[in-house]
Amino acid sequence: MIEIKSRGQLEAMRASGLVVARTLALLASHTKAGVSTAELDELAEQSIRDAGAIPSFKGYHGFPASICASVNQQVVHGIPSRTQVLVEGDLISIDCGAILDGWHGDSAITVPVGAVTEAELKLSDATRASMLAGIEAAVPGGRLSDISFAIESATILAGEEHGVEYGIVEGYGGHGIGTKMHMDPFLPNYGKPGKGPRLKVGMAIAIEPMLTLGTERTVELDDGWTVVTADDSRAAHWEHSVAITDDGPWVLTALEGA
Repeated sequence: MIEIKSRGQLEAMRASGLVVARTLALLASHTKAGVSTAELDELAEQSIRDAGAIPSFKGYHGFPASICASVNQQVVHGIPSRTQVLVEGDLISIDCGAILDGWHGDSAITVPVGAVTEAELKLSDATRASMLAGIEAAVPGGRLSDISFAIESATILAGEEHGVEYGIVEGYGGHGIGTKMHMDPFLPNYGKPGKGPRLKVGMAIAIEPMLTLGTERTVELDDGWTVVTADDSRAAHWEHSVAITDDGPWVLTALEGA
């Protein structure tokens, strides 16, 4: 069953989404060479708790931190560490979640550490553009796979413009969100349009493409969490929690005016 929220419940989700948005903006401003991913995690937890919220990742199925910090070839679920110190040229994806008054917000950004290659900047831009295309497709009356198709189409278009073929990571994708962080439906980042559940007002979906500069295949490390590209190519990850409304997609995890 897909959870349908009232307008008031979506507004409560917006409040949790703003906690996440402000935390990610703070982390982006502190992401620089010489900073460890553990320091970013501590900053995130303090930001979330200062807002009266709870980090939704910490303790989730045993995950030990408040953010996922995935560096370079790490795609998702990277565990923050004091030994993972950022250096010039790194590309880090930061995924963050918060619970406020029982409602979840979930969002991710990719941040360059100092000067990175043009190819890596374009990779991040392509991933964000694919996310935005998916958001535009989150409208009442459509089908779930319309969002998948929009993400895939935008990825292909960006690859053609950039002269590369981006890998769309297999097996990982978006999800319903609300009273839990991960809910039905699962949202693939590729697929044919017109399939899956009908999109209805009151649904909320986390839309999160993950692209690579190489393969779509991944490997999970022995820590049981960190997912890396099978060919060590670099990866990017962007995510927003989005509500479906009569007025079009409402991005619950964007800063005001974003």
